[in-house]
Amino acid sequence: MMLPNPVILIGIFAYAVSVTAVDITVSSTGGNTTNGHQYGFLHEDINNSGDGGLYAELIRNRAFQISEGFPATLDAWYPINGAELSLKNLSTPLSDVLTTSMNVAASPEQGEVGFLNDGYWGMDVKASKTYSGSFWVKGAYSGQFTASLQSNVTGEMYGTAKIASQSTADQWTEHEFELTPSKDAPSSNNSFALTFDASGIGEGSLDFNLISLFPPTFKGRKNGMRTDIAEALEQFHPTLFRIPGGNMLEGLTNRSWWDWKSTLGPLKNRPGFSGVWGYQQTNGLGLMEYLEFAEDLGMEIVLGVYDGLSLNGDITSESQLQYYIDDALDEIEFIRGSADSPWGSVRAANGHPEPWKLQYVEIGNEDWLSGAPEGWDTFKEYRFPMFLDALNEAYPDIQVISSGSYYDGYDIPQPGGGDYHVYAEPDTLVAEFNKFDNITTPHIIGEMAAVHPNGGTGWDGPQQPFPWWGGTVGEAVSLIGYERNQDRIIGAAYAPIIRNMNRWQWAITMIQFTADTVTKSTSWYMWELMAAHTMTETLPATSEFDPLYYVAGRNNQTGGHIFKAAVYNSTDGADVPVKLKFEGIAPGTSGELTILTGPEDPYGNNDPYTGVNVVKTSKTTIRSDKNGSFQFSLPDLSVAVLDTSPATSRRWNRAAGRKV
Repeated sequence: MMLPNPVILIGIFAYAVSVTAVDITVSSTGGNTTNGHQYGFLHEDINNSGDGGLYAELIRNRAFQISEGFPATLDAWYPINGAELSLKNLSTPLSDVLTTSMNVAASPEQGEVGFLNDGYWGMDVKASKTYSGSFWVKGAYSGQFTASLQSNVTGEMYGTAKIASQSTADQWTEHEFELTPSKDAPSSNNSFALTFDASGIGEGSLDFNLISLFPPTFKGRKNGMRTDIAEALEQFHPTLFRIPGGNMLEGLTNRSWWDWKSTLGPLKNRPGFSGVWGYQQTNGLGLMEYLEFAEDLGMEIVLGVYDGLSLNGDITSESQLQYYIDDALDEIEFIRGSADSPWGSVRAANGHPEPWKLQYVEIGNEDWLSGAPEGWDTFKEYRFPMFLDALNEAYPDIQVISSGSYYDGYDIPQPGGGDYHVYAEPDTLVAEFNKFDNITTPHIIGEMAAVHPNGGTGWDGPQQPFPWWGGTVGEAVSLIGYERNQDRIIGAAYAPIIRNMNRWQWAITMIQFTADTVTKSTSWYMWELMAAHTMTETLPATSEFDPLYYVAGRNNQTGGHIFKAAVYNSTDGADVPVKLKFEGIAPGTSGELTILTGPEDPYGNNDPYTGVNVVKTSKTTIRSDKNGSFQFSLPDLSVAVLDTSPATSRRWNRAAGRKV
């Protein structure tokens, strides 16, 4: 939302509180080259952010999967017209990994029978969309199936498709269909139904499995992403993508870690995953889907590989660790190996003959936390050194990253890097502004967010319900501190990234959603502004910090100079005057100054239940004075970017290698 400009040019406005101008000179030399991918996010399936979220599948519990942590159930399935639904393990299952199916029994006189699925707390039904569906069925049936999208409130059918039966008694048969609604549903309180004529059943029942329905997906990818969520992620310009977690990578035990090989190939060959956040996962959002999504958004991958430690504290002995090292090497070859290499050929067979770029590999996840102290001790003693040596020998160009940081008490062996996670109060994030000024070991900020209010109970109490403006400004200060050290900071990842408002385990996320809505938090707007203006080089600058925190540099691809700043708790809440001079900038040079401000209440948030955006955005073109200086003022609790790049090429995406 564009609002009147809060910029106050020096000399025009008389301040009620005297504030000394911050005089900043930015040198034209002596800077540090950045890696160009400062901002990104972590994804793991928490908060139903994968199944029922980013992954576009509409059917919940589509394949009745079984895992170590979860039995097969009929959750989300309901009978139509008296049909009897039950689970069976047939002697001829759909596949070796999808062994349980749903039996639908009825007598001939019952007529049209079947079942419905209410999805992930509803389904968005739009007349402008064509939905692609499929199901597998076993059993003799002469007749047709009817697939429909219908209202849970009125029973109205918004669209139907008739599918001629190819089903036989002795084998599984896949049926595919397309369904285009004739009208929009007024809400997402809808279900998918599949019915058939009971009089045409040969032996009183049919068996069904892998019942699937997709809306149009992001960029039309088969088995792809939900468009509105993917677009919200794309629009904040991420260039770094940490996958697959997170706790999900570790698994509940050493028998149920996230096995990337189980996520490849046709859906009927994917067994599912014993999710670590309280629900079964489908494996539909697998390694290939993650890599394709990174490609579509122009993001560089930070790949997490399982390192022999799981959430329950299971630790792999030194003598048994080589299996997991070999598995990691297989995964790297799958991603970046040539199409004629053993695992590169598997990638090619899955539809992507060209290798992907992979520069960063992280060993494990938070080994300092799971099973500590033994888990952390064994990580430092043999697990990380063994992985580091093997990966460096095979791929010397890859930056291998420890799942802990220097600040977790690890003197990380060279050339390894570290991973620092911070979930904190905004005051803590601000206090850590210079945390990496004197650290020489490369680090990624693999997870970060403001989650608790200042002066609260911290982890002894709940998180804030949503990102709030004061916390967002605290995040901005930390991000500016990381960007000042971009020669050593690989990048920062927001985590967790998205949350289903119907079931969640972690409240603070950048994006919230339901079946038919997407809400961008206050933090989304700040991260979008920061990520939209990428520096290729940071430059030395004079002056002191507090309450103004800043970083300056330039982008050699666009030719622009960039200044990023945040004001956090100025004296009496007064505006902060800024006089900014880039060496070499001529008088009269124009720049776009963007300022974000929040509501009067710093705890204000973008509530998904109201849809009101409390973040105010001002964009103004300003020019340098006769001395080449830009002069402006920034309000308290504001975030700002000044960019002198031409408007047609202001943003440069390093991973995509293009101006956008």
